[in-house]
Amino acid sequence: MQKFKLMATCAAGIEALVGRELRDLGYEVNVENGRVRFEGTIKDILSTNLWLRTADRIKIIVAEFPAVTFTELFDATKAVAWDELLPMDAAFPVEGRSHNSQLHSVPDAQAIVKKAIAVQLSETYHRRSRLPETGATFPLEVSINKDQVMLTLDTTGDSLFKRGYRVAKGSAPLKENMAAALILLTHWHPADMPFLDPVCGSGTIPIEAALIARNIAPGYKRKFICETWPWVDDQVADLVRDEADDQADYDSQFDIAGSDIDPTMVEAAKANARAAGLSNDVAFTVADVTQLTTDKINGVIVANPPYGERLSDEVSVRRLYQGMGRSFSPLKTWSKYILTSDLDFETSYGQRATKKRKLYNGALRTDLYQYWGKPIWHHD
Repeated sequence: MQKFKLMATCAAGIEALVGRELRDLGYEVNVENGRVRFEGTIKDILSTNLWLRTADRIKIIVAEFPAVTFTELFDATKAVAWDELLPMDAAFPVEGRSHNSQLHSVPDAQAIVKKAIAVQLSETYHRRSRLPETGATFPLEVSINKDQVMLTLDTTGDSLFKRGYRVAKGSAPLKENMAAALILLTHWHPADMPFLDPVCGSGTIPIEAALIARNIAPGYKRKFICETWPWVDDQVADLVRDEADDQADYDSQFDIAGSDIDPTMVEAAKANARAAGLSNDVAFTVADVTQLTTDKINGVIVANPPYGERLSDEVSVRRLYQGMGRSFSPLKTWSKYILTSDLDFETSYGQRATKKRKLYNGALRTDLYQYWGKPIWHHD
């Protein structure tokens, strides 16, 4: 099988997690800002789309070259054997971006790349008229950074956070891949540690926790755009899904819970868990986080409480954080991971974090405040 240069793209701040996921899947990786490079066949492309919990997309790196003039951009793009990737009737939209480069006009760069590809395909396929673009879609991107051009082909389609189980959503839902990242940043072991999201909204964090505990491939319920391409074999796609199904663990026991003060959100969370095939794996209840009590020990709390974007909300959000601080403080053996964009969170919560980590939830800069518990282990 042909080997491709590949990259997994992701949100700023979680590149190391994507790198770790790829290494765990057996790949050699190179971690860069916002992306992780690796190599693989079409089977690897399908498999990483299926398995990566924290990435956004898997892209084929088609070409990389320097260019400071549009002529250089055109010539280097046209020199690529596009016919090896794109059939004659391929639809090939070109997205673009440019940063700190002489070729700073993105629309011009997109148009030139598009034209160069069309010329190469027309010459190879001996076409005098325009290419039909009536076939499968091959989403391309020209990205120019410091006069270095990278041409990529997106194999994913809708971003990987769209797992396909979200039937009901809240007002500001956390993306599924960000929820998975928060969980993977904790030291949670499903076998012997309870897991709780006490402000669970539509349930994304506990559902992602259950997918991790069951070792279910997050992309199992969806298709990827590369599966529509004529040179991607359906049998390979079926094989990758069968292998993923064999690796799922439907037997182990664990304790994952989510609660929210809003009953309609709890119903939404239950609907999403059902759609994910996990309705028996997460216990959702209506509860007020500021009144939280538990006799369980050695647990992990992952929470993405409301941020108070509007000034009118700030007072109630601060009050919520104070209440969380009070109800969490007796839980000495529990570790708490709280994601918020409120830079004064620690003041309201009443305790300095053990560690903070900067993460981007979409364009919003947030911090993950980590409070590490002191677990008690009973040795027989």
